[in-house]
Amino acid sequence: MKVDIWSDVRCPFCYIGKRKFEMALAQFEHKDQVEIEWHSFELDPNAETLLDKSPYDYLAERYGKSREWAIGTHEQVAQTAAEVGLTFNFDQSIMANSFDAHRLIQLAKANGVSDQVEENLFKAHFTDGKNIADHGVLIEIAKASGLNVLETEVMLKSNDFTDEVRYDEKTAQNIGISGVPFFVINQKFGISGAQSPETFLGALIKAEEEKE
Repeated sequence: MKVDIWSDVRCPFCYIGKRKFEMALAQFEHKDQVEIEWHSFELDPNAETLLDKSPYDYLAERYGKSREWAIGTHEQVAQTAAEVGLTFNFDQSIMANSFDAHRLIQLAKANGVSDQVEENLFKAHFTDGKNIADHGVLIEIAKASGLNVLETEVMLKSNDFTDEVRYDEKTAQNIGISGVPFFVINQKFGISGAQSPETFLGALIKAEEEKE
């Protein structure tokens, strides 16, 4: 069974969705036969890396709301994350463009460690308050995930894997994905958003039954 996941590492619900899907997968009888492929999706391709702007100010300005509203919104998201065992430290979060992080994910995919890189990028951004646009941070994540450091350095200095990122994004557009996370099971069942583990498990079971 194949599960394709479109995600952006600066999307909080993508991290929450990843964890909920993993909870479902742990209960799935045929989990050892499931292949997961991560795909790139930028929520805001034009996002600037803003070291001096808090996520509260960014969200308030983007939607024309108050800072208090933005803080409350982030607190709700952090609570949802805590319910699945994740710690979100928005006070430390750095607004960062995710394009090079996506190129790193593509390199990881080519080397069979994309899930480790996804997890470590999410943790770096949402828990550890690291700048996921910074090449030094990306190299640290690559090393911790089992990637070759020299290969990662060479990739980040080049334009390698740009086409792969754009291909994933074009594919998402072609099949009508407008938001993430988005899960496609066996090219048949589409699930949008950070749904409950029960919803994911039900879809996995149904896909397995229809495969037989």
